[in-house]
Amino acid sequence: MKRGSALLAVIMMMAGLVVACTPKPVQAGPVAESFLAAFAARDADAMTGLVDDPAAARAVIDQTWEGLQAESLEISEPEITQEENLATASYDVVWRLPRDRELSYRTRLMLTQTGGEWTVRWQPTLVHPQLGANQHLELRAVIPEKASVVSSDGAELMRPGVVHRLLVDTDALDDADATARAISAALARARRDDETVRTLDARQLAESLTGATGRFSVTTIDSRQAAGVAAELAGRPEVILNEEAAMITTDPGFAPDLMARVAPLVADRLDGTAGWQVAIVNSDRAALGTVAYTAPEPAAAIHVSLDRSAQLAAEEAMDGLPEGAQGMLVAMRPSTGEILAVAQTRAADAEGNLALMGQYPPGSIFKIVTAAAGVQLQGMRTTDVVGCPGTQNIFGRVVTNYQGFSLGNTPFENAFAQSCNTTFADMSTRLEPGQLKEMGKAMGLGIDYAIPGLDTMTGSIPVGETPLERTEAGYGQGHDLASPFGFTIVSSTVAAGQRPTPYLIEGETTTASETPEGPSPEAIDQVRQMMRAVVTSGTARGMTAVGEIHGKTGEAEVNDGSHAWFTGYRDDLAFTTLVVYGGGSTISVLATDRFLNRLDELKAGPEQAPPPGPESEPSTP
Repeated sequence: MKRGSALLAVIMMMAGLVVACTPKPVQAGPVAESFLAAFAARDADAMTGLVDDPAAARAVIDQTWEGLQAESLEISEPEITQEENLATASYDVVWRLPRDRELSYRTRLMLTQTGGEWTVRWQPTLVHPQLGANQHLELRAVIPEKASVVSSDGAELMRPGVVHRLLVDTDALDDADATARAISAALARARRDDETVRTLDARQLAESLTGATGRFSVTTIDSRQAAGVAAELAGRPEVILNEEAAMITTDPGFAPDLMARVAPLVADRLDGTAGWQVAIVNSDRAALGTVAYTAPEPAAAIHVSLDRSAQLAAEEAMDGLPEGAQGMLVAMRPSTGEILAVAQTRAADAEGNLALMGQYPPGSIFKIVTAAAGVQLQGMRTTDVVGCPGTQNIFGRVVTNYQGFSLGNTPFENAFAQSCNTTFADMSTRLEPGQLKEMGKAMGLGIDYAIPGLDTMTGSIPVGETPLERTEAGYGQGHDLASPFGFTIVSSTVAAGQRPTPYLIEGETTTASETPEGPSPEAIDQVRQMMRAVVTSGTARGMTAVGEIHGKTGEAEVNDGSHAWFTGYRDDLAFTTLVVYGGGSTISVLATDRFLNRLDELKAGPEQAPPPGPESEPSTP
């Protein structure tokens, strides 16, 4: 028994010696930590001795750093799982990207032990778990679709699209004159189908091409006409048509001048906020997948004040005027100042921006201002009896009513409705110098408005230092001047009870040269009654459009004839129509009537058009 016990003790002692002499296995953790620290620091030299394929590792890691535009990289302490000669290190990755963006995920790397040394096994997944061979990560913008430009009645006027830019490669140019002539002819032919195509003078273009270098940009062409222009110029290798993104009008014929002004003003408001994504890309930078995505935020639609139905109705009303007539119509929403429509005939277009800036004697429509002054400053009321002789000599100026008509003594309202020149000339003469001018400004006439997207002039009224000046000014002659735009503000002031601030583009601020106090509530109320009488029993009676229309007719005498005016409002719609040298106001009243009737048809739809009112022709002036 003693010998057996001794043998067992020796065996146990020898076993203990064997265990004590076996070395502990080398840990993979330090190598994994060193590699990840080099990765996070983008230290290629430090990685070289730690990974089995340092060239491949360096390429993908560098491409990912650059592709992500990374500002920094944080990698957590790895969790190591080790078994004999294989180990796995799992860790969290946080990339700090531009503009406070962040990409985070968890991945792992593998290590192998050879000859007692651990080495990181190169795999793209140690950068990101979804990467494959020859792939890396890349940060890319996600561009939102541009916003549309929408009318005040909800119609899309402009949308994102494509235009074609016409370029001339001057290095391939042999004959500038011949190229210019060919381009000019092609654009002229395209314009026959689309009036929005801009034509170019061949001589001026040739001069520009002669001094140009590289690729010279000539113009842009709508996609609808690009194919035809390209076919015309196909035999000219120096001419190039390139597509480019742009805002395009949904209807090229819709208020083209106004839409051309709107486009550059709203351009920087259409883009919205870009989103971003992190894509897996190959060596050709082709995207193979997405590992992170933040959606873009499209911009809200830009609203312009134009009302599509009102603009179309105004254009049709102008189309109904005689060939060659210079006619124009402006419409506004009195409660907001939204400019709803600006339309001109072709003859007026040829002379420029007449509806908004043209300065013409206003004739009897100016009696709106004189009447307001009479109520507010002279205490007059619609029921007051006033004189309306056929002619009257006032300080040497013989004032005559239309065709010399006389009403004798008549209520003020009737003198306004029948447009008695003598009544208003006498009333104006008895005002103090400057009072009529100030009343005009109170109603918007004589104020300068800086409206983004529009050039405008309202008009002007003399101070009236002499009685004669005040006499002529009272019924819209002498030195009184106004634009249709200016008197649309006047009628809007009566309709709304306060002077509106006109605008075209929502979000863009209109500034006024001055902001005088508006007419008194009593003046507004009395003028409203008188303007209603013009339509029910006065010079504009017989209009067929439905609704409660208020208005004032005017015939402004000039050397070669007379201008025909009509201004007024219906509900929350103010308007002014002018036909230059149109004679009596009847032509403008009828054009306005067409406008209102057509507007009602467009608003109601083809099956719900309102019934026409009583048919009769308005009288003059």
